[in-house]
Amino acid sequence: MKHSFLLFFMAICISVMGCSKSSDPTPPTGGGGSVNPTPVAKRRPASLGFVGDSSNVTKTVTGGMVLMGGGTDVDAAFKWMIDRSGGGDVVILRSTGTAAYNSYVNALGTVNSVETLLIDSKELANNDTVAYIIRNAEMVFIAGGDQSDYMRYWKGTKTEQALNYLLNDKKAPIGGTSAGCAILGGFYYSGETGGVTSAQALANPYDGNVTLYNNDFLKAPYLQNVITDQHYLTRERDGRSMVFLGRINKDWKVPAKCIAADERTAVCIDATGKAQVFGDYSTSRPYSYAYFMITDAAKQPEQFEPNKKAIWNNGEKAVSVYEIPASVNGGGNFNVANFKVTEATGGKWYWWWIDNSGVLNKKDQ
Repeated sequence: MKHSFLLFFMAICISVMGCSKSSDPTPPTGGGGSVNPTPVAKRRPASLGFVGDSSNVTKTVTGGMVLMGGGTDVDAAFKWMIDRSGGGDVVILRSTGTAAYNSYVNALGTVNSVETLLIDSKELANNDTVAYIIRNAEMVFIAGGDQSDYMRYWKGTKTEQALNYLLNDKKAPIGGTSAGCAILGGFYYSGETGGVTSAQALANPYDGNVTLYNNDFLKAPYLQNVITDQHYLTRERDGRSMVFLGRINKDWKVPAKCIAADERTAVCIDATGKAQVFGDYSTSRPYSYAYFMITDAAKQPEQFEPNKKAIWNNGEKAVSVYEIPASVNGGGNFNVANFKVTEATGGKWYWWWIDNSGVLNKKDQ
């Protein structure tokens, strides 16, 4: 009898010990500041890491978009998005890089979680779990990198569908910086064959590196007739954006608009299309502006042909441009729902044109 009892007791102990082992431990769910990258990366496809509560929450969101110009991130713009997220789950998307945004975003406001997904293949972009994570987010931010990677990996996939669902159905706040900003316009420059400078584009508007696409990717509200540009003054990209607009005007017969942001600058667009410019403008660091560029179908470029310099003069009034200086609390006002001149405040109007020598010029209106 004693021998039978001893065997029974040993069997129970072995069973308990076996059941206590796990090769995939459950992430801790308490608190917003706990960093827990390894288990999540093993369990969730594309995940680089996770901060906060691993359980999904459902929060009421308010739509909005952030077009950030690259360089130093704009804290105020992230706080603006967090306010509209309802404190829900934040997802960072990228195709290269690290999970550095997790702790940064988590420290800026109260959210349930922050997770970074590195989606660097069509296979991952079509993964059902990846699409589920994105669709259930209350806020998404697309990091910088190479927009041609985003186009190559994400276009025509479940990731694209999930992003468009957030933009147009769930209406959650979505933003992007640098390359992440570039793909938010209906028209976009892919950079797939290499970068193009203003000098190159002005010398030949059909340079092989001027690779433009027309509304075949993301469908952001108010931005279907808009192309964006970033690192604007820092990299002197004003000339190339003029060429982009002229090409769209000529090739697709669309009088498109452009929203361009310099580094450490963010254009925040609310659910009604009203935009303000956030950043750290000061007299000692003046290069923090955003630009809203308006073309006119009646003002076609005089010369946009392969291997010839660009000419877009129209009486020195080719394109109307509104410049707004950034502010920590949001500078100026511009309605991107209609681009009406009369509704713009807090900035300054200019005329931009490309003269007969292929040189960009500007003057006050």
